[in-house]
Amino acid sequence: MTYQIFEFTKVSPASGDDGMDGHVADDREQRSERVLEPIRMRSLREHIHDELRQAIISGRLKTGAKLNERQLAADLGTSTSPLKEALRQLEAEGLVRTEPRRGSYVTFSPRQAEEMTLARAALESIIARQAAKHAPDAAFARLRAVVDKMRAVLETGSVEQLIALNEQFHDTIHEASGCDYLRRLQNAQRTYDHAARITVLSSEDVRRASFHEHEAIMEAIVARNEDEAERLMRQHIMDAGKTHIELVF
Repeated sequence: MTYQIFEFTKVSPASGDDGMDGHVADDREQRSERVLEPIRMRSLREHIHDELRQAIISGRLKTGAKLNERQLAADLGTSTSPLKEALRQLEAEGLVRTEPRRGSYVTFSPRQAEEMTLARAALESIIARQAAKHAPDAAFARLRAVVDKMRAVLETGSVEQLIALNEQFHDTIHEASGCDYLRRLQNAQRTYDHAARITVLSSEDVRRASFHEHEAIMEAIVARNEDEAERLMRQHIMDAGKTHIELVF
């Protein structure tokens, strides 16, 4: 795939002569005080990092595999410079090891995947508990609507749509919980979560089992059963993590 980088250039208001009247000067001053920041496009390095990270976590790049930088750059349609930057970031995350004069190797292991699962299970289960405790009633209708969509998509067999709804389900619970701090912690795992879902939900049996787990979690939250919501969410994440490890390793 080929990435394009778009740059936005801030254009400063043209300066006028000394005879500019007060109204124009005031207008220029108001325009200089930004209310919204310009849109920031993701860098090429970030795109490459995310693509490689997902490939590693989903098992497309296997543990122990040597990463051929020139081949990867050609596959991604880019030069090796941003690729090297992305590899350094992956090394900092513990997913890649770089050896002088030998190259880079994938180091993602079952132990790392287990730790990621444990971290996610701890965060998601607490967030589900807080949603059952604090969510406004209006949030329950939104959660039911997502589950209804998941039920319909489950019958059509659209895996991509189901993955999107799966993520929407968890996002709806996050929003309903009002847990700003925990949500920020969880956001650090989003790339891992997405890559793992692609692998886990490749099986129809797992997709159906996962749907029933989501439905039970929703019912516990709507019933404001905090203990059950926390227990079911933790078990759901742990089961998905176990399946991910079995499929990837």
